[in-house]
Amino acid sequence: MKKYINKLFLLGSLLFLAASCESEGVVTTLQSVSFPSAIEVSSTSIVLKEDTSDDAALLVSWPKVTFPIAAPVTYAVQFDLTTDIKGSEAWLHAKRIVVGEDVLSKSFTGAELNKIATDLGLKTDVSGELVIRVEAAMDHKVYSAPITINVTPYLKTVVMGEIYMPGSYQGEWDVETAATLNEIQLGVYQGYMTLAPDRDPIFKFNKARNWAQFYGAGNTNFDLKNMSDANFVLPGAGSYQIKVNLNTLKWSSTPYSWGIVGTSQAGGWDNSTPMSYDHQTKTWKITANLVTGALKFRLNNSWTINYGPADPSTNTINLDNGGAYDIPEAGVYEVTFKIDEVDPLSNGYPKTATCTIVKK
Repeated sequence: MKKYINKLFLLGSLLFLAASCESEGVVTTLQSVSFPSAIEVSSTSIVLKEDTSDDAALLVSWPKVTFPIAAPVTYAVQFDLTTDIKGSEAWLHAKRIVVGEDVLSKSFTGAELNKIATDLGLKTDVSGELVIRVEAAMDHKVYSAPITINVTPYLKTVVMGEIYMPGSYQGEWDVETAATLNEIQLGVYQGYMTLAPDRDPIFKFNKARNWAQFYGAGNTNFDLKNMSDANFVLPGAGSYQIKVNLNTLKWSSTPYSWGIVGTSQAGGWDNSTPMSYDHQTKTWKITANLVTGALKFRLNNSWTINYGPADPSTNTINLDNGGAYDIPEAGVYEVTFKIDEVDPLSNGYPKTATCTIVKK
């Protein structure tokens, strides 16, 4: 009789475990998940040039990976050297770029691919091999079969020039105090500014802090024309990253804002409160009502780039650090954030930035 009871107990245990695996959808690691087909690249041989670094250089695309439960799949693209994808440290030194949830392709500009290639150690002006694979993640990660491409990086020119952006966002057009755009590569300039809701969105670009030579709009709002009386126009109120290419006589604006995030501000951990850029001090600022809770900083309302303090007793904040400042009491605070972000696309974001949090 005891024998039969033991068998029934064993059978019941197995049935319970099977039922648990079916009822708890998060346990997918017991089931096989894989890429249904190979990833694809737009080119397997790429010669990068600095004067076309803003152009798309590589498109990586992949098939949808289906996990056993209905939830978003987060994809990332990894680059590595052919010598680093085998053995106990395989892919440990790879460059990993998070693409997002349920996104099935990622485009890389020449500047982005050049930084990846040179960071991994490829020599400039020499063709070298990079291996690419795609990561799909839910409760666990699976990887595509790798694909190899040949890339010839360029040596970035060291430049130190500036141009200036006088406009109505200042209140009065004053080229002496206008926002500065730094030269990030030969003939290409980049800077940051904030347009308040009560200011007109018009401006020009000047070669010096005077009106001896300036650019206005040409055939379109995004064409530069020497000494044109027509003003450029921003899309509307907000903060922007401005880029000007004097080689192609084109300019662009991209929404760009650092913000405070955490339980001390209105959006909690889900939504940042955007800061405004003071172009004269090159500092991001906000005056806000805060409550007791945590506070740190992130870019463009996303966790892709964020800073937290390794030591909350200091004003130094660290890239991708999980720490946060503690706001001890509710009130109106002035918060500032300062970072060296002259060329994050090519140089990456710095390991540290600085901030101040002062109760008014």
